[in-house]
Amino acid sequence: MSKAAPPIPEIRPEQSIELLKALHILTRDGKLNQDTRRKLKQVYHLYNFIEPLLAELAADGQDYCVADHGAGKSYLGFILYDLFLKAREQGHIHGIETRPELVQKSRELAEKLGFARMGFLNLSVEESIATPELPAQVDLVTALHACNTATDDAIRFALAKQARFIVLVPCCQAEVAATLRQHKNESFSKTPLSELWRHPIHTREFGSHLTNVLRCLLLQARGYQVTVTELVGWEHSMKNELIIASKTGGPRRDARERAEAILQELNLESLRHRFIY
Repeated sequence: MSKAAPPIPEIRPEQSIELLKALHILTRDGKLNQDTRRKLKQVYHLYNFIEPLLAELAADGQDYCVADHGAGKSYLGFILYDLFLKAREQGHIHGIETRPELVQKSRELAEKLGFARMGFLNLSVEESIATPELPAQVDLVTALHACNTATDDAIRFALAKQARFIVLVPCCQAEVAATLRQHKNESFSKTPLSELWRHPIHTREFGSHLTNVLRCLLLQARGYQVTVTELVGWEHSMKNELIIASKTGGPRRDARERAEAILQELNLESLRHRFIY
């Protein structure tokens, strides 16, 4: 009789080995190599930020809903379910994705793993706000590496669904940089601050930074307390911001006014509809 393989110290006892293989964190023979060990460490690093929010929702004793917007392969949703929801009787996770083939694969994996309180919807952001397949309020909204304006779509969805918590890891932000570039000559005559994005590499980096600043102001204007930190070492990017927003009160006029002043000063008023509403 063959002996069972010894446990891998890095893997939590409650973790599904089958899921980790499906997510390519474990190799087919159930082992970790250098790359997958780093990936597992990154997964746990992100989970450590989200677990307290889930615990707060679960402590209420009521059912709660988590939506992963722009879910892709629903990598994050599966991890959250496996590490937190699986051992509890309450809570649902919905992955929202526009690519039907990814939605179908996620449905098949959830069924295979017996993750009965996971659902996957093939919807656009507008459809996800209006669909009767989701409750009127979604308690926690996540968006992991939602590229360019997809992060803004997730914010719009979260605000429409009155989310208590919002967790965002943006990437590939090009819209603000493109607008800065488009109006560069005009901006040079308007404000000396245009020197911040005179050179192309600065345009890209400043545009990315400014995008997240405006997102934070939008959330603050809508009554959220915002924390911004760095998600160190996450794959696909040398640097990623993690934005965590918690609903704490009513609208803040000062945050809205600051966003309006920034857009005016930097000649970005054409983007007002995205960052002020």
